[in-house]
Amino acid sequence: MRVAFSLILLAIVGVGVVLSLSSIPFGSPPMDAGKYYIDSGRTDTGATNIVTSVVVGYRAFDTLGEVTVLFVAAIGLGAILTTGKKNESKKKEELEPASLVLSTGCRFLFPLILLFGAYVFIHGHLTPGGGFQGGAVIASAFLMVYLGCRKKRIRKSWARGTESISGLVFVVTGLTGLAVAGHYFLSNFLPEGTLNSLFSAGIIPIIYIAIGLKVGSELTGVIDNLIEESE
Repeated sequence: MRVAFSLILLAIVGVGVVLSLSSIPFGSPPMDAGKYYIDSGRTDTGATNIVTSVVVGYRAFDTLGEVTVLFVAAIGLGAILTTGKKNESKKKEELEPASLVLSTGCRFLFPLILLFGAYVFIHGHLTPGGGFQGGAVIASAFLMVYLGCRKKRIRKSWARGTESISGLVFVVTGLTGLAVAGHYFLSNFLPEGTLNSLFSAGIIPIIYIAIGLKVGSELTGVIDNLIEESE
């Protein structure tokens, strides 16, 4: 049964590839999508960062899929580690204290790393960076806390709440664009503002803030699960 299902799935994929290739006009010059993004990206989206205009503008729906993949991966890892946990009644060994460098860094550098991560995704439409990069920086701040202040843990309810609310903001923003602009999911319905200013690029800063918080909370949850498992 599994072999038959695999062959059927492979046949469907093969038909899709053949149909896709047959629709490409090999005799005519291909469309230069990259040139269009470079020439029209700022005008269409209001974002100075061309990469941002592509990732959160032209293919924002694909970015939603990437965030969903990360969300599913975090849930899967949590489920695997939960089912494989050892008996909770077993007494845990006392953790070895962290070095002076790590313990000092977790107290003084933690807020600075959080601030830098927030800066990265808030200014993603102006400078290199964005939601995924800023979220990874935020998760690294919590990793430093786990390594330097080993008895501290995040509140799982806080992390899950932040993750859920940020994902909901992403989806609601997309549906609002569909309802108000009436074109497609994640259509821009806000003024594009002045180029190179913080309040510009329409809904892109909102999407990047939501992505940054969601990615940061998801990666922090993954780190928390792995730290607990290693203990």
